[in-house]
Amino acid sequence: MKILKGLAIAAMLVTLAGCGRIQPLRNVENTPVAYNLQITQVKQAIMEAGMRRNWVMMETKPGVIRAEYTARTHIAIVDIVYSDKTYSIDYVSSENLMYEDGKIHRNYNRWVNNLDVDIKKELAMVAQ
Repeated sequence: MKILKGLAIAAMLVTLAGCGRIQPLRNVENTPVAYNLQITQVKQAIMEAGMRRNWVMMETKPGVIRAEYTARTHIAIVDIVYSDKTYSIDYVSSENLMYEDGKIHRNYNRWVNNLDVDIKKELAMVAQ
């Protein structure tokens, strides 16, 4: 009986530990550019922030940068839509990040949050 109880508890703990890795996907939407910058300065700040975090950055059309992040076998691809007033970071696709029905591995949200924080820092530095 004690063995069955122990196995049941172990199974529940493994299940709960696995669930913590998956979170709702969070996009960064219409974040204001808090400084009076030209669109070329905003673009440059986004490119610099991404490259510093090891994202591969490529402008796909005016006002849109495609960014790709690779960590071992995991790949995250986002579009960063920007103007001189706002920017957004939108999920495009991923590999090995368990994306399904608007949920994804927590590392994706961490990588995007770090990119967002660095973009804000870079915009502040450009504004000085």
